[in-house]
Amino acid sequence: MIEEFEHLRPDDRELMLNAPVLVAILIAGADGNIDKAERKEAISIARAKQSRSREQLVKYYKEVGERFEDKFNELINTLPKDTQARTDQIISELRKLNFIFAKIDKTFCIKLYASLKELAKRIAEASGGILGYMTVSYEESKLMELKMINDPSK
Repeated sequence: MIEEFEHLRPDDRELMLNAPVLVAILIAGADGNIDKAERKEAISIARAKQSRSREQLVKYYKEVGERFEDKFNELINTLPKDTQARTDQIISELRKLNFIFAKIDKTFCIKLYASLKELAKRIAEASGGILGYMTVSYEESKLMELKMINDPSK
């Protein structure tokens, strides 16, 4: 178990582990369509973060990475198909992180928040633009700053 999560309730732990998946689905589905490039990028990032993330997050991303693809597919199938309903539900879930962040190590939270924002940006850039890169849709741009999560450094 991740040391920072030892004292959390099981549902809080689950949300913490689902946060990267929720962010990936939020951004990838912002324009109403989760395309193959976005799905592939999300899975690729999750795998890469298992070994190339901020030191304090390595164990976290190892656990997240082991289940990322399965959880991504599961949530795609269980979340609402309607874009706005799905977005609203994910935002509601991600807002709960604000309460969980208050219960765990601030440094860990700051690093995780930065990592989630980086994930959002990379997924937003995964489709569109020249050769499929570097263009972010309007819908994605509104969400990729993850304003529903309070910056734990402040």
